[in-house]
Amino acid sequence: MRGNRPLLNRRRALLAGGAAALGVTALGLRACDRSPAAVDEQGRVRLRFATDWRAQAEHGGFYQALASGAYEKRGLNVQIVQGGPGVNVPQLLAAGAVELGMGSNSFIPMNLVAAGAPVKAVAAFFQKDPQVLIAHPDPALKSIADLKGRPILLADASVNAFWVWLKAKYGFTDDEVRKYTFNLAPFLSDKRAVQQGYLTSEPYTIEQQAGFEPKVFLLADEGYPSYATMVLAPTAFARDNGATLRSFIAASAEGWRDYIRGDASAADALIRKDNPDMTQDILDQARAKLRDNDIVDGGDAALYGLGSMTEERWKAFFDVTSQAGVYDANLNWRDAFTNNYLPGRG
Repeated sequence: MRGNRPLLNRRRALLAGGAAALGVTALGLRACDRSPAAVDEQGRVRLRFATDWRAQAEHGGFYQALASGAYEKRGLNVQIVQGGPGVNVPQLLAAGAVELGMGSNSFIPMNLVAAGAPVKAVAAFFQKDPQVLIAHPDPALKSIADLKGRPILLADASVNAFWVWLKAKYGFTDDEVRKYTFNLAPFLSDKRAVQQGYLTSEPYTIEQQAGFEPKVFLLADEGYPSYATMVLAPTAFARDNGATLRSFIAASAEGWRDYIRGDASAADALIRKDNPDMTQDILDQARAKLRDNDIVDGGDAALYGLGSMTEERWKAFFDVTSQAGVYDANLNWRDAFTNNYLPGRG
């Protein structure tokens, strides 16, 4: 089906991006000495925001803010710069090619801290990381724990990412891992197999291509602490352009609220324009899953507003990953994020 393959490939980029962030310090992070953001001929502040993949529903709130004029009414001229194969958001930030970027999961800003790069997550618009494990229909499967002992198809980068949490929480072992090559055939041919996926992508592809509804386990619903769809900002840019950054986050929050709970047609039109491979049926099902699973407005957002993060969640993420040896136990994990630029703060 047109559009499904790019969504499958997106998972490769998301997971690889966490490790790739470690190369940022080699670029010198030119953004360290950034001056105040440029303005256009109408006096609006120019902002380039790099996403983690080609335009899709997972970026819908930003496109909604663009389509509705939420950015413009706050004096911003925002350009959404699409990601794609070979695009590394931290490197774009380091080179000064964009002012702001998207962080796909909590590994990205934590890796930046480990690399000594002065970049922080300043908002998290997905309260739940949409990472899932997918199995064939089986009434005996009630939770992730029931998947133990089955072959689990994982991409190489996943082994150093959410697999760390799965092993710590459920006692999975590395001998259960099979290589996931973003091809559904191995999963479809083995009814005991389990594979990684993204809530808004692979389950729908399986339904369309294989004709059955798979069993889907959202890791976040069983305690996986990673945020997703974060806004990343160089520390110096945030320091020198605090009001602008607050305006961008406030407009983005408005966009996400309206995209999830309102009329998404204008944003979807912009998404399809930027990414002609995208189809409306994919957008519709993805937005429904984001809404029905409280990905955007559940969790911390329900308590503190869209985009919010808590120290408790970041500490939980750091504890499990550092105990598994991913990060040094003395790493200053608090440098990974700040809530200072959220609406009502500062």
